[in-house]
Amino acid sequence: MSRPLTDQEKRKQISVRGLAGAENVSDLKKNFNRHLHFTLVKDRNVANARDYYFALAHTVRDHLVGRWIRTQQHYYEHDPKRIYYLSLEFYMGRTLQNTMVNLGLENACDEAVYQLGLDMEELEEIEEDAGLGNGGLGRLAACFLDSMATLGLAAYGYGIRYEFGIFNQKIANGWQMEEADDWLRYGNPWEKARPEYMIPVHFFGKVHHTPHGAEWVDTQIVLALPYDTPVPGYKNNTCNTMRLWSAKAPNDFNLKDFNVGGYIQAVLDRNLAENISRVLYPNDNFFEGKELRLKQEYFVVAATLQDIIRRFKSSKFGCRDAVRTSFEAFPEKVAIQLNDTHPSLAIPELMRVFVDVEKLDWDKAWELTTRTCAYTNHTVLPEALERWPVHLLQNLLPRHLEIIYEINQRHLNRVSSMFPGDNDRLSRMSLVEEGSVKRINMAHLCIVGSHAVNGVAQIHSDIIKDTVFRDFYDMDPQKFQNKTNGITPRRWLVLCNPGLAEVIAERIGEDYITNLDLLKKLLDFVNDDALIRDIAKVKQENKLKFARYLENEYKVKINPNSMFDIHVKRIHEYKRQLLNCLHVMTLYNRIKKDPSKQWIPRTVMIGGKAAPGYHVAKMIIKLITSVGDVINNDPVVGDRLKLIFLENYRVSLAEKVVPAADLSEQISTAGTEASGTGNMKFMLNGALTIGTMDGANVEMAEEAGENNLFIFGMRVPDVERMDREGYNARSYYERLPELRQVIDQLNSGYFSPKQPDLFKDIVNMLMNHDRFKVFADYEDYIRCQESVSALYKNTKEWTRKVIYNIAGSGKFSSDRTIAQYAREIWGVEPSTLKIPPPDVPRE
Repeated sequence: MSRPLTDQEKRKQISVRGLAGAENVSDLKKNFNRHLHFTLVKDRNVANARDYYFALAHTVRDHLVGRWIRTQQHYYEHDPKRIYYLSLEFYMGRTLQNTMVNLGLENACDEAVYQLGLDMEELEEIEEDAGLGNGGLGRLAACFLDSMATLGLAAYGYGIRYEFGIFNQKIANGWQMEEADDWLRYGNPWEKARPEYMIPVHFFGKVHHTPHGAEWVDTQIVLALPYDTPVPGYKNNTCNTMRLWSAKAPNDFNLKDFNVGGYIQAVLDRNLAENISRVLYPNDNFFEGKELRLKQEYFVVAATLQDIIRRFKSSKFGCRDAVRTSFEAFPEKVAIQLNDTHPSLAIPELMRVFVDVEKLDWDKAWELTTRTCAYTNHTVLPEALERWPVHLLQNLLPRHLEIIYEINQRHLNRVSSMFPGDNDRLSRMSLVEEGSVKRINMAHLCIVGSHAVNGVAQIHSDIIKDTVFRDFYDMDPQKFQNKTNGITPRRWLVLCNPGLAEVIAERIGEDYITNLDLLKKLLDFVNDDALIRDIAKVKQENKLKFARYLENEYKVKINPNSMFDIHVKRIHEYKRQLLNCLHVMTLYNRIKKDPSKQWIPRTVMIGGKAAPGYHVAKMIIKLITSVGDVINNDPVVGDRLKLIFLENYRVSLAEKVVPAADLSEQISTAGTEASGTGNMKFMLNGALTIGTMDGANVEMAEEAGENNLFIFGMRVPDVERMDREGYNARSYYERLPELRQVIDQLNSGYFSPKQPDLFKDIVNMLMNHDRFKVFADYEDYIRCQESVSALYKNTKEWTRKVIYNIAGSGKFSSDRTIAQYAREIWGVEPSTLKIPPPDVPRE
């Protein structure tokens, strides 16, 4: 038998990465050595692996810079409508390989690095993830930037350059520990500081009302320093910008009012201002009303809007002078997309600038603001909705609070004219919530201040209209839309699964990389034994590779012939990692009861971070690790069942685990997961989904055929009925012997022999106040998992379903999502026009 190809050899054979021209390779080698010697280290003999990574990063970056400058010149010359995507999170992951893929340089770089006696994968592993996001919302923003550049839109991502991103998760004795993510420690070769565009942002102070209008005075100033990162489109020479703001104290910060001897303290106090961009809040789907978080939200909004207005006024390449003096055309030239309510202060801030600074009258300012802004809602969980206490806004942003009150007054006048005498409706629809603490409902502010409001999957958009924002839908149905989320096929197929990308390209060509709908052509091959064999082979290779990785990194040995059953996402009660755990325990009990039976071997892997203050989520991690300790060390079970907790799940780990998965767990309670995007990554990479009819699972079942997914459990109407009639967990416990057994084991300390009471809280929650109805779906979930195991025995039939899934995943490209945003919300048309490359002279 011939030896298996190395990854390096495999990558060199693959055509979707573009052929390596010899002259290209020799240029890359020259540039690599130039950077190594002159940019980084004087003596190659003392260079270490990180120096080699930086030399390669700078070499690749050289290919971006000309495209970046030319793209921005192109926008200034043609003055298109500009799209501004405002997000407190951009979960970018690593940049090196993504840049090589999008510039068509990967093969040439591979070859150059190989000739220099270095290992490309080792160099790629040195790069730190840019973990400036928590999960779905931040990763969606990253995919959107890729698609906007690939579709030739003049788009900018605006956010915060957190010094510390999402924490690194360490598991110690089964418990999650958090470690600061010092991702900038060695520098970031992909960003460029732009101090010439530094902008002052104001906080605190008071408002004077004068005959000339309101004046916000006695404020404290923090400077916003922009750092720009290039965002290349796929092989179209377009290179857009992500601009992230970093907080800087002005030089006179706290110094004007220090007394004799207070100078040192006054300089140290600069940290107070600079803390604004220090750290990402690690909460996913949970609102924490902290002043620092409100400062972050206003900081990004105020700096960004000043930048947007400067660019709108000047509109000449490299020019800082105001050319436009009228704001009449503002909504024709500017679209602002609010990624959730985090940047919602853009609405009152834009009004403040228009009314107080630019002296527009209120009605004109409001018309321009609402035509410019659009809002994406990401969740219906009540604990996730932002509701800021009035006293915080009063202190930090007194003028904005006045503006919000004025917006609310005019909004309520309109409500009462449309629904006279309906006082309940007035209080439901107010932006101001009365209660023990008066609060501003930021989602209401976003809906009132935007011309478009969208959910992120069809079922989610329907829920918004039918329940959470029903009153607003009744009043302005034309505002409400759906934009089902998507993922970029560049990172989530070409980059992370080159073997599969190539097998597909051999059958249908390479155009699918920018037109994922072409995957439908695979339906012609669903009974083709050669394709079935090739896809199964790629999956097996990916599993072997991931098994090797786990053995190296975690010293865990797993059976690569077992089914890889994967559940990776943030740890949250609504995502129901507990339901998965109950299945694993049930399976364990069955194997123990009948060890001689032919069981389909499974390796269940669960990964994800718990918010540091979320006690139940941290207990769930401890439960997973404890159950794993018992099962993985039981000789009766052997390698027929393993439960592994994947530590520190992040973008770069997802790129390894997604291509290796056989089964994707998407098991949230129906009506709770707005969309999900992990589900799409697994589908595109040839895993089958076990899931509820929730989020985008519903549309995945439509696209691939419901019989090609493993769908179980209650649907939204069933959950609503149960909410009305009452959910009685105990009735399931008493009726289902296997469920009773696992709950009793948890209660008695079977899985925590040293601390028998350890999981009493979890049992108590499941039995008495489980909002997410785990027991209600248990029986159907176990039954569904049995059919998964039965099908897995038949590799050919399993792989046919995989092909249906891959063929049906075209809809879930973020290119499709962004094309819909562009046409239906922003009023622009995607462009296939290629900007000429930097080495071609401009006309």
